[in-house]
Amino acid sequence: MANRLYLYPIWLRIWHMINALLFLALIVTGLSMQYSPVENPLIEFQTAIAVHNIAGILIIAAYIIFMVTNFSSSNKKYYVMKKKGLMDRLMKQSRYYAYGMFKGESTPFPVTEDEKFNPLQKLSYVGVIYILLPILMITGLALLYPEFIVHKVFGLNGTMLTALLHMFMGFLLTLFLLIHLYFASLSKKKFANFKSMITGWHEH
Repeated sequence: MANRLYLYPIWLRIWHMINALLFLALIVTGLSMQYSPVENPLIEFQTAIAVHNIAGILIIAAYIIFMVTNFSSSNKKYYVMKKKGLMDRLMKQSRYYAYGMFKGESTPFPVTEDEKFNPLQKLSYVGVIYILLPILMITGLALLYPEFIVHKVFGLNGTMLTALLHMFMGFLLTLFLLIHLYFASLSKKKFANFKSMITGWHEH
């Protein structure tokens, strides 16, 4: 159909669903370990640690599979940032989100076969995939194998700094997830964006 584009191949949809489930497990167990009262935890502490570690290892494996598959397919083109005119494009998209869409204006960067993401989406996805997630996974592995952590960094405890960085990355990625879900819900057709991740088809 002319008003549909097949933008989400089956491997990407499977990865997206697995990644979402694993990340939710990491959020719930992480919050339980960090903030639950000792006498009445959300999840029993040792169980939370075990689930968190397993989910962390699985999400690293899923990330590696994504990177290999993404770079060996045409999907990689959607993550290429064009520097020329980037700030202008970001400002246009920001204005649309802050004002234009509430006035019924058309999006300045409609989805096409060559451009799946608008400039702000692309910037956030590139930041998450190539910066935040790697830092989260590296610090998580370091905490799983603390013997590899540098003991002192500028006179500060290396393990504590690693844990703080891991928590901060977790916070940023949780914030990204909430924003991601919010914008996914803004389609004119109810649940259309969520449906796309099941069928693979984006409806204009």
